[in-house]
Amino acid sequence: MLLSLIKILVFVAVVAGLTWGAARLTDVTGGAEIAMAGYEVTLGPLQLVLAIALLALLGWLLFKALGLLLALVRFINGDDTAVSRWFSRSRERKGYKALGDGMIALAAGEGETAMAKGRRAERYLRRPDITSILLAQGAELTGDRKTAEGAYRDLVKIDRTRFVGIRGLMRHRLAEGDTDTAMKLAQKAFEIKPRHVETQDTLLRLQAEAHDWSGARATLDAKRRSGSLPRNVVKRRDAVLALSEARDIFDETASIEAREKAIEANRLSPGLIPAAVMAARSYLAVNNTRYATRVIRKAWEMEPHPDLAQVFAEIAPEEEPKARLARFLPLLKARPDHAETRMLEAELLIAAEQFNEARRALGDLVETDPTARVLTLMAAIERGRGAD
Repeated sequence: MLLSLIKILVFVAVVAGLTWGAARLTDVTGGAEIAMAGYEVTLGPLQLVLAIALLALLGWLLFKALGLLLALVRFINGDDTAVSRWFSRSRERKGYKALGDGMIALAAGEGETAMAKGRRAERYLRRPDITSILLAQGAELTGDRKTAEGAYRDLVKIDRTRFVGIRGLMRHRLAEGDTDTAMKLAQKAFEIKPRHVETQDTLLRLQAEAHDWSGARATLDAKRRSGSLPRNVVKRRDAVLALSEARDIFDETASIEAREKAIEANRLSPGLIPAAVMAARSYLAVNNTRYATRVIRKAWEMEPHPDLAQVFAEIAPEEEPKARLARFLPLLKARPDHAETRMLEAELLIAAEQFNEARRALGDLVETDPTARVLTLMAAIERGRGAD
């Protein structure tokens, strides 16, 4: 209210001042004579002031017109001007509005709308690094694989979004069953982001399926360094991969390499039964019975298994039953209450024709765990005792 009153008072004062000034000018005698091109014009004081004001106004208008003309020329020439900035802001507003509408449509499951908004946003923004993502996801939502792949290929060309594009193409190759191309794409994605867990898992799975054991172990080591897997899990999985690699190359032409891989697998995970069996046989192949015995004993202490007992028997295949029983005693004492230990002891005692001791070794397995193997051993014991 007070501000409005002040404005009114200022306006009245200005009008009053101008009126008073005009009145004073009319009372002044004299004037000015202007001669130009053979013409003379005589102006009174008031007329002179008005002429000066009019000339100033015309000069200002001419200056603005020249500025506008210059801006138009610069705009046509492609230079940055206020006009071009206005058009740019207008395009940005329309582009970001289309982008926002497309994201909403994508979240609502409206793939066609999302694609249309993505194309509109690209037309205004010319930012394929963001609009192509919207277009690709909208196309995937509608099942338009061709458009989606085209958008992902556009993303691959941009440094900022190369990983996103490669990952999208990799997923498409996996869906098509083209695992060879998918693995190459996964390797490229892994090189860009080695700590990306999904890429690590995908690459590891594809390498394992392709029997690329050395590559799989390198990927597994990257998972360890990134902290995405506990160290003990990594160690055991690495042992499994080393064992798989040993199995693939276990032939006469690569026996040395196979033995090394098997021994390494056993070193990484002594309790892994297949690795222990293969490592022990690798030592036996070079007549190193001492190391073979050590491998079997260590694995047996962790988990008794019939395959371990079989390899332990292969260390001395021609020995007498009683000598074998004596040699197996360290295994039997390591895990005496384990069911596998009790069945192994019963088998050794049956071979040594000590049937009563074999029955005691089985204990209550016939009642608590009557497997086919336990029942077969029990039948052998009864026959050895003389039962019909």
